[in-house]
Amino acid sequence: MVIKNKEKEAEKNQIKIKVVVSEKDFSIDTEYDFLSSNAPRTGAIVSFVGRVREFSEREDITGLHLEHYPGMTEASLSKIIQQAHQRWNIQACSLYHRIGSLQVEDQIVYVGVSSAHRDEAFDACRFIMDYLKTEAPFWKKELTQNGDYWVDAREKDQQARARWQSSASDQS
Repeated sequence: MVIKNKEKEAEKNQIKIKVVVSEKDFSIDTEYDFLSSNAPRTGAIVSFVGRVREFSEREDITGLHLEHYPGMTEASLSKIIQQAHQRWNIQACSLYHRIGSLQVEDQIVYVGVSSAHRDEAFDACRFIMDYLKTEAPFWKKELTQNGDYWVDAREKDQQARARWQSSASDQS
């Protein structure tokens, strides 16, 4: 009996991780299927899709160009997912980030999380996205009608990340 309990506990603490960095677009259905593969235990699947919009700091954006550091980027994304898993009991996470040249309305990023409960899935998904914006080695250039501009780190992204640091100390 003790062995079965330990096996169930070990199974409960495992996480399935999928990290992809690619020029190719992603399928939300494919990512959902990956997240729902623990069907009997999964009570919540939360996902976020980021898209290229026609405005940011500038109003005339025609697209983006994203670069990354191969190998380091995937390791950084996996580490962020593991940090989320240490905070919340999540069952699976899929993180797909596109690179290369993208046009307005193209999908850029997918973050999906499954767990037994919705609060854990919502919090983990937001945490992963907030840390991705500040910790992952991506470089983004906005393409505009008046020229191309590398995007610097934004204060609002740093503030979103800092919120998780203060909430971690609140839980201690």
